[in-house]
Amino acid sequence: MKLYEFGPSRALRVRWTLQELDVPFEAVAINLRDGEQRSAEFLKINPVGRLPVLIDDGKVLTESVAIVLYLAEKYPAKRLLPANLAERGQLYRWLLFTATELEQPLWRMVRHSMLYPEDKRLPAEIALAREDFAAVAQVLEAHMRGRKFLVGDTVTVGDFVLAYTLDWAKLARCLNGLPELEAYLEQMYARPKAPERMKDALARTGR
Repeated sequence: MKLYEFGPSRALRVRWTLQELDVPFEAVAINLRDGEQRSAEFLKINPVGRLPVLIDDGKVLTESVAIVLYLAEKYPAKRLLPANLAERGQLYRWLLFTATELEQPLWRMVRHSMLYPEDKRLPAEIALAREDFAAVAQVLEAHMRGRKFLVGDTVTVGDFVLAYTLDWAKLARCLNGLPELEAYLEQMYARPKAPERMKDALARTGR
């Protein structure tokens, strides 16, 4: 099994899942700062030119949420997917909520602060994205009240996806006034097999 990754990218979600599963894998670093994701060699693997990519027995998988679900299904004994259908439905709900409602405002902030050429950056868009994130984060804050995990009574891949996204939000200073999410974030990264925090990965890759 081979994981194509870059420090602070969403590949951390996949690395976290692999580490919790105790699955050996080969890590292949793709330096996004140097544009290695646009090389002809990498584009043969993922024509979109994005990370993460997991290759398992010749099968190429992309999209971090899809990959962690695949891994959870491949190793059912580790119970990173709920056995109960109703709970699995809730897991899918919150995974999609994380990817569409929480992550998208964070991406808008990144795009308009550093990714887009300066003449295309819109400062007002950053403020709007912060407002959008704050509104949906309140929904999750209420959901997590009294809970240790996102769904059910044990950890699932949904927790790895969510914790990474909240760590990103914390770095963007978007978690102020959200004590439930702050506490959950710290609890998740205190797990022995958690990956490095995003700020450490950014420092290591020379941001």
